[in-house]
Amino acid sequence: MAGIYIHVPFCQSRCAYCDFYSTTLSEEWKSQYLSALQREMQARRYEVGDTEIDTLYLGGGTPSQLPPTLLERLFGMVTGLFSLKENAEVTVEANPDDVTPQWLESLHRTPTNRISMGVQTFDDNLLALLRRRHTAIQAFEAVEACKTAGYENLSLDLIYGLPGQSIGMWRKDLAQIAKMDVPHLSAYALQYEPGTELYRMRQNGNVEEADEELSLEMYQELCSAASAMGMEHYEISNFSRPGKRSRHNSGYWSQEPYWGFGPGAHSYDGARCRRWNNAQLKAYIEAEGDVPHGSETLSDEECYDELVMTRLRTIDGLPLSLLSQENRIYCLRMAERHLNSGKMTLKDDVLRIEESGIFVSDDILSDLMR
Repeated sequence: MAGIYIHVPFCQSRCAYCDFYSTTLSEEWKSQYLSALQREMQARRYEVGDTEIDTLYLGGGTPSQLPPTLLERLFGMVTGLFSLKENAEVTVEANPDDVTPQWLESLHRTPTNRISMGVQTFDDNLLALLRRRHTAIQAFEAVEACKTAGYENLSLDLIYGLPGQSIGMWRKDLAQIAKMDVPHLSAYALQYEPGTELYRMRQNGNVEEADEELSLEMYQELCSAASAMGMEHYEISNFSRPGKRSRHNSGYWSQEPYWGFGPGAHSYDGARCRRWNNAQLKAYIEAEGDVPHGSETLSDEECYDELVMTRLRTIDGLPLSLLSQENRIYCLRMAERHLNSGKMTLKDDVLRIEESGIFVSDDILSDLMR
């Protein structure tokens, strides 16, 4: 399996929690970005060669901030340069307030068959705190508009552990997701990333971080609600109905090759080599040849760490057959106390983190890494 990721670095405004690279520039910059994107894809087409692409993902930033003409132009560039499989998963990220009938009509002129929408919460006061542009009503309307337009393969994002968010408020969010009847849910505990507005607010004492006990209770409510919706907990932060896992993200977790285009985008050859583009739009647009980027070749130890960090995030676990004898012995030795506590299991030569261990998975993964 192979994937392509395209980073669309535009947002109408900056969310209070976000540390992803994005900018709020004009339509002229968006057109220049597309021209630079085309140059990069043409220059690096040899890396992809004749590989058929299983998944295409437009992330950001906010891809739905591209006007319809530019969005269609982008897809035309991709399909003109690369070969998408007939059943390829093609995902576009969107903000609820961008989902208009005109935008959906434009999307029908592209190969898009999956939409990932950042809802985050259905509480309007919390949405305002997060500097989100949409309201809860707009989120409901956007989901219904997508379904009416024929886009049933929807994924919604939620965040829990927000400042001032009670367990009751979180239960209401989960109940709203159940009513919307979508096949995929991504839910993340709030992270206070340095450099973000929310981080500064916490430092200044304007907001208070949710304590660990409340976060754990919210996580348990999340798992119970997702199960009641008929979803499997297939990755630490992701839940889906049968057959509706994110194929693109699953490729990341199983070390499949992917090519990232656009400022800040990452690539991986499926073996040892990683590449990441410079995250500055101006430098990206002005690049005449290859865009400014960095790269690295992973050592044996780093490849082992990569396997532990990605495979154990998922319900499929880490097949010990992927490890050398030395790493297998090391991994099992470091996993012993977690196996004894029931937070991990070993069955059919596959190591897994159990539901009871997922909330502390960072600690478990850290123990197992070199």
